[in-house]
Amino acid sequence: MKLLFDNNISFKLVSRLKNVFPHSSHVMFEELDAVDDLIIWNFAKENEFVIVTKDNDFNELSVLKGFPPKVIWLRTGNCRINQIEDMLIRYNSLLKEFSQNHLKGLIQIQ
Repeated sequence: MKLLFDNNISFKLVSRLKNVFPHSSHVMFEELDAVDDLIIWNFAKENEFVIVTKDNDFNELSVLKGFPPKVIWLRTGNCRINQIEDMLIRYNSLLKEFSQNHLKGLIQIQ
């Protein structure tokens, strides 16, 4: 599963999680950090990424457009990068199941 981290999540997670989620990226690395969410959505869809965000906008796009791409919505509020890293590692199995589930396009984690 390839993750695409939204602007509201640190780009440092890409390298910190490379052993757990290889081939992941950040919108900044894809030169998408200053574009509309719909462009990010289409990029993720075309390149088989799962979007990871703290923003409700991708939840709304998921409702309107369906999936793919799938969305992992982190409902953590402001927190440290270590907390997000730990959370994604802790829920790794659940997230992999989610990525293979053909009936679900959005998962929320807290």
